[in-house]
Amino acid sequence: MASIFTKIINGEIPCYKIAETDDFLAFLDINPNAKGHTLCIPKKEVDKLFDLDEVTYMGLMAFSRTVALAIEKAVPCKRVGMTVIGLEVPHVHVHLIPLTSMDDARFITKSAHTPEDFEAVAKAIRAQL
Repeated sequence: MASIFTKIINGEIPCYKIAETDDFLAFLDINPNAKGHTLCIPKKEVDKLFDLDEVTYMGLMAFSRTVALAIEKAVPCKRVGMTVIGLEVPHVHVHLIPLTSMDDARFITKSAHTPEDFEAVAKAIRAQL
């Protein structure tokens, strides 16, 4: 059965898209830790990060770096943190989280946003790519 991320890739579920290549997709997390919290995923559905082939793994890291640099320019923060946990969706995903404190990285407090907020931050990040 396709993961929710595969459904997003296939256009079956909408997302706030940040960037896309033939192999990767970045979109805003709809339950973000902070404004601009973005997920980067390979289009190939693989459950665990270290099960990716080396080319896809390195490509995902390079893609995530590009997106993180754009987030850092577009969203006021001290830095952009990166984490890969992968327990909630069985599809590799890199969390890029604008950080102002360690609490932003803890996945305990969530940031509420309207659809207009999501659109505005997605547009601001895309403009920095």
